[in-house]
Amino acid sequence: MGRPAMESSSEEELEDDFPGHEWITPQSSIRAAYQSQTEKGIRKTCSELLELKDAIENLCGNMQSKYHAFLRISEEVVEAEQELIELQKHVSAQGMLVQDLMSGVCRELDMWQKYSKEEHVVEKDFQSELNEILSVDTQDPKVIFLDEIDILLAEHKLEKALLALDTEEKKYMTTDGSGKESDAEISAYKTALFKRKSILEDQLVRYSEQPSLSITELRKSLSGLIKIGKGSVAHQVLLKTYGSRLHRDVEAFLPTCSVYTETYSATLSQLVFSAISKVLKESSTLFGDSPTNMNRIIQWAEYEIEAFARLVKENSPLPESVSALRSVCICIQTTLAHCSCLEAHGLKFSKLLMLLLRPHIEEVLELNFRRVRRKIIDSARNDDILRLGPQEGSPTSDSVAPKMMLTSSGKKFMSVINDLLDHVTPMTTVHFGGTILSNFLQLFDRYVETLIKVLPGPSEDDNVVESQEPVELKAESDAQQLALIGTAYTVADELLPAAVSKFFDMQTKKKETSGTSEGLGPGSVYSSEYKEWKRHLQHSLDKLRDHFCRQYVLSFIYLEGKSRLDARMYLEGNRDDLFWDSDPLPSLPFQALFGRLQQLASVAGDVLLGKEKIQKVLLSRLTETVVMWLSNEQEFWDVFENESIQLQPSGLQQLILDMHFLVEIAVCGRYPHRPVQQLVSVIITRAIAAFSAREVDPQSALPEDEWFLDTAKTAINKLMLGTSGSESDLEAPIAPHDDGISEDSDSISCLSSMGSEDSFASANNDDLENPVYFTDPDS
Repeated sequence: MGRPAMESSSEEELEDDFPGHEWITPQSSIRAAYQSQTEKGIRKTCSELLELKDAIENLCGNMQSKYHAFLRISEEVVEAEQELIELQKHVSAQGMLVQDLMSGVCRELDMWQKYSKEEHVVEKDFQSELNEILSVDTQDPKVIFLDEIDILLAEHKLEKALLALDTEEKKYMTTDGSGKESDAEISAYKTALFKRKSILEDQLVRYSEQPSLSITELRKSLSGLIKIGKGSVAHQVLLKTYGSRLHRDVEAFLPTCSVYTETYSATLSQLVFSAISKVLKESSTLFGDSPTNMNRIIQWAEYEIEAFARLVKENSPLPESVSALRSVCICIQTTLAHCSCLEAHGLKFSKLLMLLLRPHIEEVLELNFRRVRRKIIDSARNDDILRLGPQEGSPTSDSVAPKMMLTSSGKKFMSVINDLLDHVTPMTTVHFGGTILSNFLQLFDRYVETLIKVLPGPSEDDNVVESQEPVELKAESDAQQLALIGTAYTVADELLPAAVSKFFDMQTKKKETSGTSEGLGPGSVYSSEYKEWKRHLQHSLDKLRDHFCRQYVLSFIYLEGKSRLDARMYLEGNRDDLFWDSDPLPSLPFQALFGRLQQLASVAGDVLLGKEKIQKVLLSRLTETVVMWLSNEQEFWDVFENESIQLQPSGLQQLILDMHFLVEIAVCGRYPHRPVQQLVSVIITRAIAAFSAREVDPQSALPEDEWFLDTAKTAINKLMLGTSGSESDLEAPIAPHDDGISEDSDSISCLSSMGSEDSFASANNDDLENPVYFTDPDS
């Protein structure tokens, strides 16, 4: 930066030193002159560059046009080469015909020389002999006819040659040539005719195999083969021609299979079975109904069907994709429809087709259901699995109670099922209905496993605990747990059977219309299998129900404090006899159980709206689970068998009263109580035996059974009044539909002492948050 400044300053000093000399040009003038010349040069350069650009563009345009011309000339050269090849073939064919003609002439010359009636034959020049034979005056009519046939064959006038040969054969067969011609001449003439017929046969076969030949011309060519007695060859040519045309059509379509991933199999099926149908029709028209020809058609069709099945598998999308599922379903539908059309003509390919396609179809079904199972597992990790929403398209009628809300998990499960069913075609259900239903059952089992992982508490199935990743989201409240269970019941009892019922209906109609199960695959579904499938659904529901009841009861049993269920509470009584107590009540744990069942029943009435049967099943199973735990828990009974502990009659009385109280809970709840009664009877018998072994006389210690029944009913009435505040505050009782479940007559009178038939499930929800416990009778 410093150097230019110094130069400019030095230049100014020089100008100051020599100011008045004219012969010295100022620096400023020099700069102006050069600057103008530089601008002109730049402009000129730009102009030249623009001209150069135009020249380059013109050159590129010329090169492109010349390149197109070069390509066109190259194509013309290729076409010219092909024409030269065809001309060479034609010249070769003409040369062969000339050679055949010359050999025929020589043979006729030899025959003439051999059978001449002259005793001495003078050797003549070959050319003179040929001229003599070809002379019009001395030519034999047979030779003339053979020459004419050779000319027609050389000119490929196949129809005229065929007509001439046919006429000559008929004429020769009806003419009596005895006395004029020797046997040798007749044999030679027959040989010549046979040779011409062979040439005509070859030409007709080559003509029939031309790809561009129309159907009409093909029929004429095949008819010509039939006329010369080559019906078998004609039939083989028919099969070969249609086979080659089919292969060309298939090869032309195969590149588009990656585009039409769902319908490519239907197009291939259309091509194959259309060709089979055309061959059958043409064969019947040209050759009639021949068993031999029919066997050839069957063998050819089986080969093409095998190739078709191989192409369907090779061009299939990914087997686990929805496109593959849709593709195989469309394939079954279209191919079996084509097979049914061919069966009317005596061709049965259904079994062969299903044998070939079954492995691929089963693979696609299996992988798609695996994909759906993974989707169901992933849905369990979503935060909205517990969100409630209305049912969509519920199959229940308007006469049934209002629809209950479904959790997001149930709606997603049914969405997955419906998506699968949208891709399944009727013929798929006919042949693979059993496989599909079995996979639906596995999907529901996996759905139940995800619900079990969402419910609190350990699972009884170790595989459920260890499978996949643990679910962090848990259904903590009773409402959430009941919503999950109610959704599972709704899916299993209503939505899923309604979605798949078309399997059963469709196959039933198929069986009724056909009158037989022939053609149906081993995966087809009938009434007994459908019922067995529904029973398996119920088993999955039972597993979910038992898990819920088990974790619910265990959380109650192992409560801390006085409400904990422990056998030692039957050893801490101060009274000698419970019978004389003015106000006997169940133990505190069973009062707590009563309160929790009240609360659960109230919540179930809101969450499981219109599902009274599910409510009764759950509450009954909960009570039964408590009794089963008491019956099977050995630690509970070890307390009574411990000889170091003194047992009192009041403990036995309290235990039996608690058991009757459990039965009365089931009776007054109006749900199935017979299993509870049976288990309670076993527990009472075991308890009496345990106390008797410890020198407690049950005959003197226990009052009558009626006393326990009345006391249990009275306790329920008191607990109901103590919880709700007054009898007038009780809500209306639940009026369930029993669905064939029998009730004891005692259920009507369980609250007779209070003048009401309200069940414990009728308590107010607000009061159930803090249930009231009465005084422990043993304290």
